[in-house]
Amino acid sequence: MSRAMRILSNRIHESLSLARVAPLMVAALSVLVADGCALHFADNGSALPDSAKTIYVERFENVTYVQGINDQFMRFMKDAISSRGRLAVVDDPQQADLVLSGRILYAGTAPGSLNGVSEPLSYGNTLMVAATLTDRKTRKVIWRTNGMSASGQAYVVAQAIVPTTPQFLNQNLRGQQLLQMSDMQVAATQETAAKDQMMRSMASELYADMAWGL
Repeated sequence: MSRAMRILSNRIHESLSLARVAPLMVAALSVLVADGCALHFADNGSALPDSAKTIYVERFENVTYVQGINDQFMRFMKDAISSRGRLAVVDDPQQADLVLSGRILYAGTAPGSLNGVSEPLSYGNTLMVAATLTDRKTRKVIWRTNGMSASGQAYVVAQAIVPTTPQFLNQNLRGQQLLQMSDMQVAATQETAAKDQMMRSMASELYADMAWGL
């Protein structure tokens, strides 16, 4: 084979290899972005005005029967915004470029899985939120959602908890500690952890949709 033919053959082989690898690279990149473990700018979309640097998070209206859940969610919402680094959360609305307002539409808990005598082994939690992002100076609505939801599940019996799951490992507990706790203590700690994770996920999703204009 001549030198020219060898060069041409090598280039064809390289092109074919790149064509095979490219879709895999795109797929891997998508997974990293979805997991939130790689690209810091993944949640900092182009829908936010370039001139906007600060944001004020209003106290969401609570139309549920769960007292104080709007205050709990506001804490997670502020953390979600601050952690992205795109906008600075301010305490004075007069210092803000943008204002985020909203309502807690629904917050509910219902039995999930049951044991043989119909006693709950887990409870499912659901949260629904409406939100609006407004330019404070022009009063223009930049983004709005009439309702987005998040859910989570809390295992409230020690024997039903898998201590190797990420949800459990994020807590300051170990499997052996669960066995030393009463059923009421287990239920209380796991319910709190599950609700916190649910609100954290909701706040993260709300920010991403707001930033990308989804």
